[in-house]
Amino acid sequence: MSDELALPGAGETASGLIPGMAGAIECLLAMPRNVPRGVAVVCHPHPLHGGAMSNKVVYTLASCALKQDLAVARFNFRGVGRSQGSHDHTRGETVDCLTVVQWMRSQVPGVPLLLAGFSFGAYVALKAASQAGAVALLSVAPPFGRYLEQTQNPPHPGCPWRILHSRDDDIVAYEDTVAAAAEYDPAPEWVVVDGAGHLFHGRLQDVQEAAMPFLRRSFAG
Repeated sequence: MSDELALPGAGETASGLIPGMAGAIECLLAMPRNVPRGVAVVCHPHPLHGGAMSNKVVYTLASCALKQDLAVARFNFRGVGRSQGSHDHTRGETVDCLTVVQWMRSQVPGVPLLLAGFSFGAYVALKAASQAGAVALLSVAPPFGRYLEQTQNPPHPGCPWRILHSRDDDIVAYEDTVAAAAEYDPAPEWVVVDGAGHLFHGRLQDVQEAAMPFLRRSFAG
């Protein structure tokens, strides 16, 4: 495979392709300057509505994980950018996420896993979390129910889980997320803000403030 991704050095980033079930998966990998304390995989918003790994919320989540000395992978779901395949309504995208997790673990073995995602990507990360054995899950504006072609919610991630949501979200109603999350036991942690809408335009500081304390606690020591 041409342009195959290779692990960059400390403090460096690299982009390239890894093999996936639907063909190549395009990834961007950032390594901390220090020895990695964990690995993180961050999932992007809906592929059919312009979502890609370059999304600013995804970038912010990845940046927060890198500051916590995690090796961080962002990637494009199948059919986005140079990733091969076609949109699969979270099913194939979950396989893509798990494939990236497996690749990261082969490159940085023996460390804990963070999964994170925004919107559609938050749902995919939730679907993958229990299968992947994540130690922490960060969800920004996760959609449930009527927003996706799903008949039931994914299983509990089996790890500490924090949700960030704006009360005035104009795409994924805050009340719908509250209702869906209430079905989980133990319940996720919540960080609720006002005025950020769905896309967090001009409000990336809210994403950082929700993420960093959670990451410090999850990857302490």
